[in-house]
Amino acid sequence: MTSETELKFRIAPRKLSSVLRNGGSSGRRGDQTEQTLVSTYYDTTKHKLRRHGLSLRVRKIEDQYVQTVKAGGTGRVTRGEWEHEVSGTKPDLNKTRHTPLRSLATAKLPRKLKPVFQTDIHRMAQARRVRNSQIELAVDRGRISAGRRSRPVAELELELKSGHVADLFRLARTLERRTDAELDLRSKAERGYQLVAGSGGGAQRAEPIALKPELSPREAFGVIAHSTLRQITGNADAVRDMDAEGVHQMRVGLRRLRAAISLFAGILPRASTERIKAELKWLTGELAPAREVDVFLTESILPITAHGVPRRGARAIRKRFSAQRKSAFERARDAVMSARYRRLLIDVIEWIETGRPRVNNAHNDDSAIAPYAAQILDRRIRKARKQGKRLDDLEPMQRHKLRIRIKKIRYAADFFKSLYSDGDQKELAVLSDRLKQIQSALGSLNDFMAHRELATEAALTAPPANRRAQAFASGVIVGQERKAADGLMQDAAKQLHRLRRLRAVPNARA
Repeated sequence: MTSETELKFRIAPRKLSSVLRNGGSSGRRGDQTEQTLVSTYYDTTKHKLRRHGLSLRVRKIEDQYVQTVKAGGTGRVTRGEWEHEVSGTKPDLNKTRHTPLRSLATAKLPRKLKPVFQTDIHRMAQARRVRNSQIELAVDRGRISAGRRSRPVAELELELKSGHVADLFRLARTLERRTDAELDLRSKAERGYQLVAGSGGGAQRAEPIALKPELSPREAFGVIAHSTLRQITGNADAVRDMDAEGVHQMRVGLRRLRAAISLFAGILPRASTERIKAELKWLTGELAPAREVDVFLTESILPITAHGVPRRGARAIRKRFSAQRKSAFERARDAVMSARYRRLLIDVIEWIETGRPRVNNAHNDDSAIAPYAAQILDRRIRKARKQGKRLDDLEPMQRHKLRIRIKKIRYAADFFKSLYSDGDQKELAVLSDRLKQIQSALGSLNDFMAHRELATEAALTAPPANRRAQAFASGVIVGQERKAADGLMQDAAKQLHRLRRLRAVPNARA
């Protein structure tokens, strides 16, 4: 087995030609090569290989055929890779004996494998010497095809051939500054599967997280953080298109990453983590107004005409917040198109890959994630139940903090789900469902507070001609939400009372 450590970047096609010429002047340049790579990816009808984190391709390079099995491992930038020369375009499973594919290679598998999609890539590559490291810089142009569907490929790959991963990120930053290259965590295989499914262009939801019990807490954090970053980057195009669900899903990815940082705070290095947290908070803040005004417009303003509000008032307040929504979505779009966003992605992935565990923490690299996960869930559930006993007495800001605490427990249950046995996951599912109901109720209460401020401001600052009508519409909205708040408080209190610590514990190290 060999392993590859690489970073992929999306780049404007018009800038690709300049990358090898002057895109990364830091470091000495080596000889340049040029190849046409035609690769066929194989899987079963139900995509069994993909479900197990594997890809299988046969690549034609001039007159040679090379079969490659790739494994995502723990979801980091370093992946396992097994290559063998084969006689033709079809895979030879006899040459997968020492690969992770071997455990799936039943007698029926060769008959079930079929071509799923194909990539046709023109690659220009150049060796770069950065300090004491050797890095291959490759520019890929071409297409991914699946039946009648196809998508263009215009990307840049940096692969560390030898040396230090810090030098890989050093070159990445140079290229970002010179070419506006943006980190893309999707492999060509992932993009091919998305093409087959007819997805990839819209909002992307969180992917399942699979943790192995033998991982250390630091390794487990790397898997979780990498997954959340994929959700963030996977929604960049949707945010640029000012798609409401894309903004929501990117915010979910940001919240999940920030929750993971909180859950693993005891093992993460303080200085670098605080810097990352500050940048994640910046991006969250740039997206927040778009989500807030979109929810207010769609859930509170648009339905009011059915509740006896005069057309003039409804039309005036709708027009005001439609304009405000557009401005907020433009702000979110501009943030994701900025150099600060591109630098943030590189900073986060480097921090995930190279950050060392905090010295003298209670959970060193020899401990396993299972007991760490059990301790996190137990401690946080106890605190939430204690605070929830006096829900009626909490101020709005205290309720907001409780909602965040509940949200972090829910994310923790999702992060650690794979560590529990199938039988114990039922108990975990009950916990997750109660957490979701509490979070939803408290979230709606929090939204009502924000909506009250928006409605009041709209009424007070409306033009004189529309002030009375708009004030009436605002009053209807506030009144309806105040009435709904009592029921939500009761729902949240009921579920908080039912919240229980888990009897089941994650599977320990085998």
